[in-house]
Amino acid sequence: MPLALLALAIGAFGIGTTEFVIMGLLPEVAADFQVSIPTAGFLVTGYALGVVLGAPLMTLLGTRVTRKRMLMLLMGLFIVGNVVSALAPVFGVMLAGRVVASLAHGAFFGIGSVVAADLVAPQKKAGAIALMFTGLTVANVVGVPLGTYIGQSAGWRTTFVLVALLGVIGLVGVAKLVPEQPKPEGVSVRHELAAFRNVQVLLAMAMTVLGFGGVFAAITYITPMMTEIAGYSASSVTWLLVLFGLGMVGGNLVGGRFADRHLMPMLYISLGALALVLGLFTVTAHNKVAAAVTIVLIGALGFATVPPLQKRVLDQAAGAPTLASAVNIGAFNLGNALSAWLGGLVIAAGLGYTAPNWVGAVLAASALVLAVVSGLLERRSAGAEGRIVAGSSPEAVAAPARH
Repeated sequence: MPLALLALAIGAFGIGTTEFVIMGLLPEVAADFQVSIPTAGFLVTGYALGVVLGAPLMTLLGTRVTRKRMLMLLMGLFIVGNVVSALAPVFGVMLAGRVVASLAHGAFFGIGSVVAADLVAPQKKAGAIALMFTGLTVANVVGVPLGTYIGQSAGWRTTFVLVALLGVIGLVGVAKLVPEQPKPEGVSVRHELAAFRNVQVLLAMAMTVLGFGGVFAAITYITPMMTEIAGYSASSVTWLLVLFGLGMVGGNLVGGRFADRHLMPMLYISLGALALVLGLFTVTAHNKVAAAVTIVLIGALGFATVPPLQKRVLDQAAGAPTLASAVNIGAFNLGNALSAWLGGLVIAAGLGYTAPNWVGAVLAASALVLAVVSGLLERRSAGAEGRIVAGSSPEAVAAPARH
C-alpha cells in the first residue's frame, strides 16, 4: 500500500476525533457557555447537518481543481473550524466553528476514497479505502477517549487545539505524500450529477443510510442502556466505547479485505449478521459480559459494511465517482441522525432503553433487503447483456457502428 494512504488516514483520524469527542465534553462546554445540555447538543446536530450539506457542496466546488489541491484546501478548512471552536468567546461562535469544520468531512472522505482507490491496483481498491478509513476507526479507540480525558483535565479548549494540530499534520502529509494527479478531463457539475441517474448508486446510498443507521440506533443510547439495564457505572461507558471502536477497526479491515474479492456476499453476510446481533442486544444488554461482547460485534459488523458500500458507489458511478463518493459519506451521517431520532421516539413512547436495538435491527434488515434487490438487478442486467451478445452474429458484433 502506498505511503500516501498514511497521510489520508491521519486526516481521517483528526476528522473522526473532532466529530465524536464533543459527545464526551458536552457537560464542560455547556457549563463554560452557561447553556443547557440539550442546547449544547446542537454542536453534535450542527456538525452532522454540516456533513450532509457540505459533502456535495464542497465536492462540486472542487471540480475545478486537482484532487490533491482540494484535499489540502479541505484540511485547511478543518483546521480553521477547530481553531474557531477552541477560541470561541460565545456558544454561537463555537457552533459556527463546528459547522465550518464539518464542511470538510464528507468531501475529504469522498475525494480521499477516489484518490486511495486510484493509488492501487483494481483488485486492491477496497483495501485501500479501508486503510484510509482506519484513521476514522482508530480515532474512536484512541483519539476520542484521549481527547475526552484531556478536555476534562486541562479544559475542552485544549482538546480542540490539539485536534487542529492533527489537521496541520494531515495537511503536511497530503502535501508531501499524495502524488499530484492531473484534473480528470471532462469533469463538470453535470457530469458528476449524472451518476445519480444510476439506480444502483441510489440503492447503495440507501443501504448506507439504513445499515449504518442501524448501528447508531443502538450506540447513541449506549450510556443509559448500559447504566440502567446492564448495571455498569457511568465511568465504564468510556471503555465500552473503546471496545466498540476496536470492533470498528477490525470490521473495517476485514470488510476491505473481502470486499475486493466478494463484494456483494460480504454485504449480505455483514448486514444480515448486524440485524441479528442488534436484535439479540435487547437480551444481552441485561448482562455485563454479554453486553460488552455484543458492543464489539456491533462495531465490527457495522464497519464491515463501510469499505464494500463505498467501493460499490465508486464502481457503479465509474466515470463520475467523486460527488457520489462524497454524498455517500453524507449518507452515513444522515443515517446517524435518522436512527438517533427514531431511537429517541421509541424511548419516549415508554418502550424502554433497549427498544432502540429493535429499531436498529429493522433498519439493518431493510438494508439487507435492498442489497438483495441490488444483487438481483445486477444479475438480471448481466444476463440480459449476455443474451444480447449470444444472439448476435459474429458479423454484427464485429461490424463498425454506422451513423
